[in-house]
Amino acid sequence: MGAELAIRNLHVKVEGNEILTGVDLTVRAGEVHSLMGPNGSGKSTLAYILMGHPAYEVDEGEVLLDGENILELEPDERARKGLFLAFQYPTPIPGVSVADFLRTAVSSIRLGPSEEGRTTELIPMREFRKEIRERMTELDIDHSFARRHLNDGFSGGEKKRAEILQMSLLKPRIAVLDETDSGLDIDALRAVADGVNRQLSSELGVLLITHYQRILNYIEPNFVHIMVDGRIVQSGGPELAHELEAKGYDMVKDLV
Repeated sequence: MGAELAIRNLHVKVEGNEILTGVDLTVRAGEVHSLMGPNGSGKSTLAYILMGHPAYEVDEGEVLLDGENILELEPDERARKGLFLAFQYPTPIPGVSVADFLRTAVSSIRLGPSEEGRTTELIPMREFRKEIRERMTELDIDHSFARRHLNDGFSGGEKKRAEILQMSLLKPRIAVLDETDSGLDIDALRAVADGVNRQLSSELGVLLITHYQRILNYIEPNFVHIMVDGRIVQSGGPELAHELEAKGYDMVKDLV
């Protein structure tokens, strides 16, 4: 049985301000869901709360991964259960190579922490080097990329491709992609979308958060949801994104 992420009546505050006002959404393995909405509608807030950002306060509701409420779990525990978040603005980490970061991340997911909460063992370098090179070849990423410092001096497209490379190695069951198309030119967008498409399978559920329909020309969703003022006001198939592109968010203002 594939993974299922079920969000039920989720209400979230940030610094005392209610941002999510009752979100209901279910993402199953084998499905691609696109979550669209204007700036400030709560899309990124949803992504952060799913992964356990400490600045966000859940007032009501639950987030179930395969029936288990994960809201009390730490971010690393959620990751080990198969949840993944690709950030809109990945953080540069000077001095840490892409390869070292990914080896540590993958080891943490696969081998788990020690009793003290730290990873006591890393995947053998030879084994990991072989795997990362295979993944980079599949994603058309030059092998020299692994030696660069993580996101330090990266272009927007390189940052997003590093996220997709991480996703390919961690092999999540549910992936949340927060505005993966943000800041990308058309060539970078195609490259990143191709990297996502190569990983789509019956074992992976995807929640793709975006402002615009353009990335959906390359990653075809099964379902499209429109979020306004902290809740999903309309859902439909891929045609809903085209209608939204043509009419703008005025088409849903009466539903708010």
